[in-house]
Amino acid sequence: MTESLPSPTLTVYRRDGCHLCDEARVMLQQALEERAMRGDTTARVRELDIDTDPELHARYFLRIPVFAIDGLELDLVTSSRQVRAFLDRALPALA
Repeated sequence: MTESLPSPTLTVYRRDGCHLCDEARVMLQQALEERAMRGDTTARVRELDIDTDPELHARYFLRIPVFAIDGLELDLVTSSRQVRAFLDRALPALA
């Protein structure tokens, strides 16, 4: 029997009312679905609202939406191409 490794966690730093954050989340979901269909490594998604923590707010306010996996971060996510390239760079190293 083959055991699968647990999926890595991708953290989305966002805030309520941020239309860029909402758009980035849709792009992320589409990219993860594409990866899953190809059999590539995917990730569990955890969303953190930066307004709930003063340290997160100070760190990410001017950079959101931000995706982070295992120390790698993608700031100001605005395109599907950015998202796919980030996932290609971040996920294979963890597989």
